Amino acid sequence: MTTYVAAIDQGTTSTRCILFDHAGNVASVSQKEHQQIYPKPGWVEHDPLEIWRNTQEVMEGALGKVNSDQSPVVGEVAAVGITNQRETTVVWDRQTGQPLYNAIVWQDTRTDEICNALARQGGQDRLRAKTGLPLATYFSGPKIKWILDTVPGARQKAENGDLLFGNMDTWLIWNLTGAHVTDVTNASRTMLMNIHTLDWDAEMLGILDIPPAILPKIKSSSEMYGAVRSGGLKDIPVGGDLGDQQAALFGQTCFSVGEAKNTYGTGCFMLLNTGEKAVPSTSGLLTTLGYKIGNQKAVYALEGSIAITGALIQWLRDNLGLIQSSAEVEALAKSVEDNGGIYFVPAFSGLFAPYWKSSARGAIVGMTRYVHKGHLARAALEATAYQTREVLEAMEADSGVKLTALKVDGGMVFNELLMQFQADVLDVPVIRPKVAETTALGAAYAAGLAVGFWKDEGELRLNWVKDKEWLPKMDADTRKKLYSGWKKAVTRTFDWVE
Repeated sequence: MTTYVAAIDQGTTSTRCILFDHAGNVASVSQKEHQQIYPKPGWVEHDPLEIWRNTQEVMEGALGKVNSDQSPVVGEVAAVGITNQRETTVVWDRQTGQPLYNAIVWQDTRTDEICNALARQGGQDRLRAKTGLPLATYFSGPKIKWILDTVPGARQKAENGDLLFGNMDTWLIWNLTGAHVTDVTNASRTMLMNIHTLDWDAEMLGILDIPPAILPKIKSSSEMYGAVRSGGLKDIPVGGDLGDQQAALFGQTCFSVGEAKNTYGTGCFMLLNTGEKAVPSTSGLLTTLGYKIGNQKAVYALEGSIAITGALIQWLRDNLGLIQSSAEVEALAKSVEDNGGIYFVPAFSGLFAPYWKSSARGAIVGMTRYVHKGHLARAALEATAYQTREVLEAMEADSGVKLTALKVDGGMVFNELLMQFQADVLDVPVIRPKVAETTALGAAYAAGLAVGFWKDEGELRLNWVKDKEWLPKMDADTRKKLYSGWKKAVTRTFDWVE
């Protein structure tokens, strides 16, 4: 009898394999971090081969942890689902499997000149009607163009059909199964897919000068892509593929129009289910694919993307040495009663939603001699809550739906100070589910549906259980004053890079 579904969660800082049982509980987890490569200011890269090696390790590690009696466990795994850091771009040789260049990470800003040149010919929103996206360094398409234009011989190889492109989902599925595929959610982040036809768009490919031969086949988020070719999961079908934020939407069982979730990870991403309708944004949000299950109609979402949230805490740890581990930031922030009058706007990669200003850079404002490291830690946490409110306001403006509660997940949701401050700043309850690994869970659900491990979305809803709820406690005047200070601080980061 099959007992588990495996999810590979390939994130910005680490790769994990998690085995889930039928109730959606974590049976085992194995995780490994990978190197962050910063060749120049604003450039962020990963080594795709390191990530593939780590993926194989964590798959074996997760299997080993449930295989305590040394008996084979593979027969107990029904399917494998993939979820991934989106927009992170890999181009590799079709024959050798060797990447032409390091993976260019979603946070990377090197394509600003490409995006600015395209915007001069029709504005930042010239491609929104088809792609749901503004012209920004965030997305895969300009990154592909940069690789083809910059790496010697790359363009000729691409036009000869010798190169393949993929976001991290495609890279892993190709290495696992040999299939060159992606799903609609990942394809919708390339700036190359028409979100209405769900196919690669000839006009977009022409504008970015990208040969169609390098692109993967676009599939649904839940269907058979192929079987694992080697290792402990050999012959197990890979049947689920969702970009990480869409996977969290699915894992939080936000299946109804108007349901929303916010994931607190390296960045912060809020998604609102808009049903079978692609809702255009006038407030700086992205219109994106939510998921597509088998032959069912695609479900769309509005998304607010924030580049730097958890990454800011890592920065306090790794660059400043303010804390020894990320978990210490809460105690340091609790050592003070408030932010001491400072705001920390972490525009390290420019500003994402709702501003889309790649020329912005980070700033700490309101500094006095009174301020010490406790205030800095608190301001860093508060920045996540303020940025989330900006996105929520944009979401309400676009959708006409007033959110009554916010479902949350991701690594930062165990920070009590942050979650309470989030509820206070939003003035709505903030709810954490019992299983907070909703990104991996969403990928597992998609794969499990493809093989009949779960029968339908109704069965998945029964797995969702509330773990904790934070209710707003802040008075309206304080909330207004603090948020007004944040909005002023954000303007100080604009147009820093000329």
